[in-house]
Amino acid sequence: MNLFWTFIKELRDWFEFFLRNIPGRIGFFLRSKYYSKRLFKYFTKIRFETGLRIEFPKNIELGSNSYFGLNCKLYASEFSRIKIGLNASFNSNVMVNARGKGKILIGNNVLIGPNAVLRSSNHSFETTKLPIINQGMTEGEIIIQDDVWIGSNAVILPNCKIGKGAIVAAGAVVTNDIDSFSIVGGVPAKLIKKRDL
Repeated sequence: MNLFWTFIKELRDWFEFFLRNIPGRIGFFLRSKYYSKRLFKYFTKIRFETGLRIEFPKNIELGSNSYFGLNCKLYASEFSRIKIGLNASFNSNVMVNARGKGKILIGNNVLIGPNAVLRSSNHSFETTKLPIINQGMTEGEIIIQDDVWIGSNAVILPNCKIGKGAIVAAGAVVTNDIDSFSIVGGVPAKLIKKRDL
């Protein structure tokens, strides 16, 4: 029986490989139809460009009317969760990684620039007596509220909350909570100014 399910999984992997590389409108249509059935919740009007990778789709929820650019990656696991709201726009090569027991919650009307990384877990490194690779992971969560813009090449680390209307500058590394309507930048990200209300 185990061999049978291994074979079925292998077939699905091959099918998804071809599906994610079909160009043009036919590719958009097929990816949207396929993932609307495989993800946690049904959605409409999502455009998935080629190269899309989705792991553990039953723990991923996407809101309608969203866009995912070339080579986007949405990685969940058996014990983790990703939830993305309505009208999201993810540029090329964005990675949303909630493997392990992490959680990533993204609100409505969120823009994420190319090559951004959101990772809800990190490698443990408490002891020098073991290689870092053998120390496991520490899991957390990332919360991004509505109307946030995350610039290209930004990195959002575990246990960060980005408030409504905030802007994260290109190349910033977010290690702490960001207040609503703040503009932050740098490594680690610090307040540049507040948006006029």
